[in-house]
Amino acid sequence: MWYLLCKYVLIGPALRLLGRPHVEGLEHIPRTGPVIIAANHLAFIDSLYLALVIPRPLTFLAKQEYFAGTGLRGRCKRWFFTAAGQVPVDRTGGDAAADALAAATAILDGGGAWAIHPEGTRSRDGRVYRGRTGALRVAMATGAPVVPVVLDGTDRMNPRGRKLLRFTKVRITVVHPPRRYPTAVHHAQVRAATDLLMREIATLSGRPYVDRYAATFAV
Repeated sequence: MWYLLCKYVLIGPALRLLGRPHVEGLEHIPRTGPVIIAANHLAFIDSLYLALVIPRPLTFLAKQEYFAGTGLRGRCKRWFFTAAGQVPVDRTGGDAAADALAAATAILDGGGAWAIHPEGTRSRDGRVYRGRTGALRVAMATGAPVVPVVLDGTDRMNPRGRKLLRFTKVRITVVHPPRRYPTAVHHAQVRAATDLLMREIATLSGRPYVDRYAATFAV
């Protein structure tokens, strides 16, 4: 209920006013059944715009710390992330990656739509960086199809270091119909498929591709 209330009443109208989102390719999103939405990552509000324009509910995995705050502020943050379709995952322990993949698999086993930014963190300079392999590992293990999505303009609306959002034009492009991947035997197959996915997103976004992880990029 909170997800729909945020989308259509509390948050969605403001996002539409600020970003005037232009969307292409929504017909490629399956109406039912498990699917992985894989998008580039430019700003904190990326997940909000994905949830806003994609017709079916999306579930994201978020750091458990977002849900662990205390006091009024902590309760508000916990409510916000829950209402936005975020599921808490412990990303600090040795089994963090396995726990995250298990949570994603559970979402898909339930017929849900799992949305992820394979880069793992926001791009500091707008370029598209090497993707983490989790999305394709889950896709190859579960048979869930992957739909790549290109976001543009969210970094101009929500630049790093600024709390206030700017008026701008946000574009969301669903690149092509769902693609299924064969079961992988070796990690190299997952790595190659992930690299191809991110290069495809970079090409369609018109942004340069960088073959290293965004978290290692120094400014």
